[in-house]
Amino acid sequence: MNNSDVVVVRVYCSDRDHEHRQIIDLLHKEHRVAGVTAFRGIAGFGKSGAMHTSGLFDMSLDLPIIIEFFDRPDKVDEVLKLLNDRLEPGHIVSWPAKANLD
Repeated sequence: MNNSDVVVVRVYCSDRDHEHRQIIDLLHKEHRVAGVTAFRGIAGFGKSGAMHTSGLFDMSLDLPIIIEFFDRPDKVDEVLKLLNDRLEPGHIVSWPAKANLD
């Protein structure tokens, strides 16, 4: 198995305004990163401290979404420049990893 250096990135966003769909489209259609997965949270809060939760009778579409993607460092750097312009500080976390891309 041939492992390559990659960077894993988590982007924290919400259902609000389909922000997550725009980010996934950017990662998939425009930049063709190696892999993307989106997770829907059942509860979360951020800088504002306002809790967003889902409940049986809750019709809110402002639940947390985590988009996780990875690729080689040069491609991730290119994508992060665009994401940093779209998102407020504190919504992106990244770390180095290894992946079998070949």
